[in-house]
Amino acid sequence: MRIVVGAAAAATLALTTLTLAPAAQAVQTGQPGHPGGAYDWTAVDVDTTQGFRALDAVDADTAWLGGDGGGVFRTTDGGQSWDEVSPPGSEGLLFRDVEARSADEAVVLSIGEGEASRIYKTVDGGATWTETFRSTEAAAFYNCVDFWPGGERGIAMSDPVDGEWRIITTDDGGDSWEIADTRGLEAPGEFGYSASGTCLVTAGGRDAWIGGGGAASKIYATHDGGRSWSSADSTIATGEAAGVFGLGFRNPRQGIAVGGDFGFEDDGVDRAAYSTDGGRTWTNSTSDLGGFREAVSWIGGRTAIAVGPNGSDISHDNGRTWEPFGAAQTRFHVVDCVHGTCWAAGAGGRVGVLAR
Repeated sequence: MRIVVGAAAAATLALTTLTLAPAAQAVQTGQPGHPGGAYDWTAVDVDTTQGFRALDAVDADTAWLGGDGGGVFRTTDGGQSWDEVSPPGSEGLLFRDVEARSADEAVVLSIGEGEASRIYKTVDGGATWTETFRSTEAAAFYNCVDFWPGGERGIAMSDPVDGEWRIITTDDGGDSWEIADTRGLEAPGEFGYSASGTCLVTAGGRDAWIGGGGAASKIYATHDGGRSWSSADSTIATGEAAGVFGLGFRNPRQGIAVGGDFGFEDDGVDRAAYSTDGGRTWTNSTSDLGGFREAVSWIGGRTAIAVGPNGSDISHDNGRTWEPFGAAQTRFHVVDCVHGTCWAAGAGGRVGVLAR
């Protein structure tokens, strides 16, 4: 996507440990009285000026972040301290997606036209990195990457090249990448949003989905590992800076899409949709979000969290209805939940953990 949202400045490349100054502080109390219990965001910020739109949570202790100044950060103690483990020479890159298998192994994607789109991989916690992909197509602009369970098979997507979404795939954990056949992915005038690393998501063993905006606000689905694709109307409004920004699937059938127009962050009307048939059809949520939302993730069961630059929303019915929670200081661009713990991140080193 040529509209690059919120690029921050400055990256420190030396390997350092960033420890929270006082103890982590709870910044918001969620829905008191709800049967699911109250939800609180707890601040576990990183001491950096970089903004975060790349996040992957391994568990309640371990999470990885990618920054807008070329920084990669990792915690293994629940956010009490953060290590900067950036690839050498990455200053100035915009890391917008990270996919981690463990505290040791992770893949990060940088975005941009042509050679700015790169993929790096580490298997030793960021002590060393290997660049495994660099785009050679001037017209390509990669937005998101994801892996299927097991971590060997993966997929990444670029804005359309010659009118078709550009897809690359890997079968060796991201060590090498190949351009895939994209017949059936015609998308003239459409593009993806490098807003949270969730414009492309996977589920099950062969299912994946792409969301975008621009000329249309469609969601593209594959159920055979990327060999064939179909598209459906997301029901989310589209425009030059609008469309689907974030996708989340709890299984191969149940999914949620969120988005809007990033020029109107307080407008939450028709900004969320849900699917119960693997993305073949989408239904607009019956209640509005609190504003434009960039990412969504399932906590567990029927409950999901959506985040954006003016706050957070929660759904307890698979995305059919939403209610806001949180305060102004809990603005985030990206959220990822695993084993009942949610991590979120945003501008200026802001990171939060959602506890119940």
